[in-house]
Amino acid sequence: MNRPAVCFGGPSPEHDISILTGLQAVRALSEAGNDVLALYWSKTGNWFEVPSTVEPNEFADGLPRSADPVVLQLGETGGFYRVAKRGKQSQLEMSAVVVCCHGGPGEDGSLQAMFDLAGVRYTGPSQSGAALGMDKLAFSGVMESAGLSSLPLHLVTDDLILNEVGPFIVKPRFGGSSIGIEIVENLETANALVRTQPLLREGAVIQRYLSDAVDLNISVRTYPEVSLSAIERPLRPADAGIYSYADKYLRGSEGMASAPRELPAELPAHVEGQLRTLASQVIELAMVRSVARIDFLWNPDGLWVNEINTIPGSLSWYFWNQEGIPFARLLTEMLQEANENTVQGFRTDGADGSALRDVGAIAHKLA
Repeated sequence: MNRPAVCFGGPSPEHDISILTGLQAVRALSEAGNDVLALYWSKTGNWFEVPSTVEPNEFADGLPRSADPVVLQLGETGGFYRVAKRGKQSQLEMSAVVVCCHGGPGEDGSLQAMFDLAGVRYTGPSQSGAALGMDKLAFSGVMESAGLSSLPLHLVTDDLILNEVGPFIVKPRFGGSSIGIEIVENLETANALVRTQPLLREGAVIQRYLSDAVDLNISVRTYPEVSLSAIERPLRPADAGIYSYADKYLRGSEGMASAPRELPAELPAHVEGQLRTLASQVIELAMVRSVARIDFLWNPDGLWVNEINTIPGSLSWYFWNQEGIPFARLLTEMLQEANENTVQGFRTDGADGSALRDVGAIAHKLA
């Protein structure tokens, strides 16, 4: 059975962009001759099956009229099920799911853990890789501990002391796509933002803002072999401000694939070589699987690993199209990798009842 599925949406600030990425993947797989299941994860956390021909504007005001409810069931008989009249359920047959859920629980390991518990094969990062990639502080700490060049990143707290002069850039600790990012002149302003900005309330990180730095990104994939794409230079706005959410996603009809960029970027050979070496190290350290994008900062003083996006906008297909790999082939190979991977199991070795048999009444444990 080789019926692919694509899931998109999700209860995340990046819900709308996830729909664009998901529908691009659905269309590319459909045009390649696949019977694709399109699975929409709503803002409320409910799941729906939608036609593969659905258009983005049908989601603009909420749930498309063509949506039919489905449920994700965990456990031994896990998977997606259609909900019929009188509560009768029938399982949706699928080989693997292309995960197109950006940000929030779709990219922080929550969805990946649910799929593991349901026995569903999927593309993108594992639960551990997703959790690490979404936590900017943890990712930065891993890079630093491995000796990779990265800008110091600090958790914003009331007692934080910075021995540097601003400006600084403040980011949500958990999140992506430049949502909630602000430039501030001092730590006091950063603390005020944390108290008033909803996207920063779960945690905020701060680092020195390099106004002269150039953004450089590279896509990586791990199947059929580990590969690095050409390097892109996203084009910042004329005022040299940060590369914002609007710059990435709202300048064209194809999400991030429409964003202005120089691809391949014109770089000194030694900078390109250093970036590729760093990217290869990040792949191992961050447990990269499937297709990801690694973001760097570069100025005359150095090159730094900045962040990783484990489910990148448009699944980075525009990088690989540049390499002669069309989107449908990229998706097909992502699905092949997912199907060849063993479904994540959970070990119960040692849970043989011996700790329970001789304990007697639980009151003995409270004495």
